[in-house]
Amino acid sequence: MSLDSLSFASISLSSSIYVMTAEGILIPLIGVGSIIKLHLTLPNVYLILKLILNIAYIGQLCDSNNYLVIFSSLFLLCARSTISKADWDKP
Repeated sequence: MSLDSLSFASISLSSSIYVMTAEGILIPLIGVGSIIKLHLTLPNVYLILKLILNIAYIGQLCDSNNYLVIFSSLFLLCARSTISKADWDKP
């Protein structure tokens, strides 16, 4: 989910769809689109202007053809097209 409409490469506007927050507040879904940043593409991202933060979930990142590595103090996200599997195995 994103609050930044300028981040979207494409978007399909939506009407009459709402998302419920953890507090139980309904906020309107403006549309669904794709965000493309350098080597990262995220399809099916919701545009919700009333969000305070952008939200992505791990499944969405992995399903979008990315490598995701999480260490205790490091979060690494990389498009699979930019690195080979053999590179991950190097010390």
